[in-house]
Amino acid sequence: MNEKFYDVIILGAGPAGLQAAIHAARRKVSVLVIGQSAKSSAYRAHIDNFCCTAAQSGAELLKIARDKAEQAGAECLEKDVMALEAENDAYAVETAGGERFKTHALILAMGISRNKLNLKGEKELVGMGVSYCVDCDGPLFKGEPVAVVGDGSAAVGAALTMVFYASEVHLISGKLDVDDFLADKLRQSDVLLHEGRKVTEIKGDSAVSGLILDNGDALTVTGVFIELGAKGAVDFAGKLGILLDDTMKYIAVNRKQETNLPGVYAAGDICGPPWQVAKSVGEGCVAGIEAAAYAAGRKKKP
Repeated sequence: MNEKFYDVIILGAGPAGLQAAIHAARRKVSVLVIGQSAKSSAYRAHIDNFCCTAAQSGAELLKIARDKAEQAGAECLEKDVMALEAENDAYAVETAGGERFKTHALILAMGISRNKLNLKGEKELVGMGVSYCVDCDGPLFKGEPVAVVGDGSAAVGAALTMVFYASEVHLISGKLDVDDFLADKLRQSDVLLHEGRKVTEIKGDSAVSGLILDNGDALTVTGVFIELGAKGAVDFAGKLGILLDDTMKYIAVNRKQETNLPGVYAAGDICGPPWQVAKSVGEGCVAGIEAAAYAAGRKKKP
C-alpha cells in the first residue's frame, strides 16, 4: 500500500482540528486534516456565544474554518479514520478509503461519540456484554457470537475486526453509509449483514443473551458493540497506549495539549467538557503550534 508523509496529521475536521490546521500550516510544515466536518458535533449547532464570528450555524462556521485552513496551506481529506498505529518513531494512519499516511506529529481532535441506542437493556448491560469499544473489549468475546450496530465506517470496521475473534458476527444497519473500498471488504468477509433493520431490545439478565430486531427476528449473541459514530478517544487511546483522564472517558493532556506519547497532541471535546466552540478553538490553536514546532524540530535532526 502506498503511503504519503506529512509533518503534521490532524484527525478531526471540527473547530479544534481546523484551528490546529490553521496554526500548524502557517508555520511552514505540511499539514493534512482527515475528517468529515458534517459529522462534527458543531456542524448542526447554533452559534450564539462565540465572540469571533458572525456565523450563526455550525455548518457556516466550519466552512469558514476549512477555507482558512486551506488558504494557510493545509490539505483536507473528507474521510473517516479506520486505523492508527505507532511505527518505530512515527505514526501511521489508514482511512476508510484505503489511503495510508505517516507523520511524526499527530493531533487527535475527532471529538467524542455521544450516540447511544437508548434501548431496553442497553444501560443495564453495559460492561456485561454491551460495549462501545471493539478495540478495548473485542478479545473478551473470543469464540462467541456477537453483534455490531451502526451504519458507518466505525461499525463496519468493528465488524471486520470481530471476525478474527468471534464465532459469528452480525452487523445490524439501517442503511450502510461507507466508501466502496470498505463496502467491498465487508461483502468479501464472513460478517452477516442485516441491512434495513433496527434493534428494538437487548436481551439478558446478568449478561447479554440476545437481540430483538424490528422484524421480530431474535439473534443469539453474547456481545453487542454499539458503533454509531466515528472512532473516538477510547478506541485510539486503547490501541496506542494514550493515557485517559481520571474519568476514563477523555484524553489526558497538559497545557501544551501534549499526551503521554511523544509527538501526539489532543484538542477539543476529546479532552473533556465544557462542550464549547471557544474551548475547542483555543485548544486547537495550542495543539497546532506545538505540533508544528515538534515536527520542525524533527526535520532539523540529521
